[in-house]
Amino acid sequence: MTIYADNAGTTKMSRTAIDAMLPFMEEYYGNPSSLHSVGQLVAEKLQKAREEIAACLGCSAQEITFTSGGSEADNQAIISAAKLGEKKGKKHIISTAFEHHAVLHTLEKLKKQGFDIELLPVGPKGTITAEQVKDAIREDTCLVTTMYANNEIGSILPIAEIGRVCHEKGVLFHTDAVQAAGHLKINCKEQNIDMLSLSAHKFHGPKGIGVLYAKKGIVLSNIIEGGAQERGKRGGTENIPAIMGMAAALKEACDHIDENACFVSVLRDMLIEGLKKIPHSALNGDPVNRLPGNVNFCFEGIEGESLLLLLDEKGICASSGSACTSGSLDPSHVLLSIGRPHEIAHGSLRLSLCEYNTEEEVEYMLREIPKAVEYLRNMSPLWKDKVEGRKEFIL
Repeated sequence: MTIYADNAGTTKMSRTAIDAMLPFMEEYYGNPSSLHSVGQLVAEKLQKAREEIAACLGCSAQEITFTSGGSEADNQAIISAAKLGEKKGKKHIISTAFEHHAVLHTLEKLKKQGFDIELLPVGPKGTITAEQVKDAIREDTCLVTTMYANNEIGSILPIAEIGRVCHEKGVLFHTDAVQAAGHLKINCKEQNIDMLSLSAHKFHGPKGIGVLYAKKGIVLSNIIEGGAQERGKRGGTENIPAIMGMAAALKEACDHIDENACFVSVLRDMLIEGLKKIPHSALNGDPVNRLPGNVNFCFEGIEGESLLLLLDEKGICASSGSACTSGSLDPSHVLLSIGRPHEIAHGSLRLSLCEYNTEEEVEYMLREIPKAVEYLRNMSPLWKDKVEGRKEFIL
């Protein structure tokens, strides 16, 4: 028995996405930049996919740029806004302490180039308020960039309110919506979003393809030079099969977004309530305002990596945090940002569910995870010291 509970890391491709891709590997193989009929037929299909994605995001097709994924889209959005701000003498950028490293590392690079980077604290629930953003904005602020929802602890940020504050102050607003797209309703116009990043493999599409939405009038800086593809803002022949799979997957996700969210939220809450019964454990992130499939716990007295290996032996695929940092021995910067001590942050478990999971799978996890936690604690001298009163419990 294998239970896949790492959908925040990546998702299984849907049959819909696969079926949408296959014709573009066999029949429609032309280059959309070619002037002949074979190429122009593909160009028409490409435009239709662009329109379908735009409809899901509440924007126009001309505002969609295809990228290799969320990381590239984040980079291009932030660097573009920084260059636009620099031309006006504005070099202050606001973000949060628990962003994905695609954002944090880009901001660190800009800091070395003389930009003033301000990371807002996110508090114990892992969120910020529009008031925090308003108070942080200065005359020289050129960009506010925040996650739509956190990839590790699932907290959902007040995007529309933050966007409204930014617009009132004349500041560009970018959101990394990689975890939100396909799972939460998004309307870029209504939510005051100037730029948005997403990645197909988070909603049952293929890996290696994503989108950068940039509101009409925002001049994007090229990250990849080359040809005239994507209105000259992203060189390289478009990955047509992947784009078709992404468009089909996003449309399917958005068409069923309410029913999927309702179903997955029930499984999530069932899992949370069961794991809460484990002594000296704590749920990470906002207990209510969180992604439908996100469950993130800290268990005192264990190492997250050991727990993952034990669960894998039982057929449970989980993670301790972002897949992009899984090789790191350092505790999650996200958990540290919400105030978890190093010792506790090391003992984290992220379970991320989707509509393919079942109640039976949740019941199985609730049987096996407590046993794995108890097994690891019984092996720990530190845990023995806590139980026998020589050291205090933290949770």
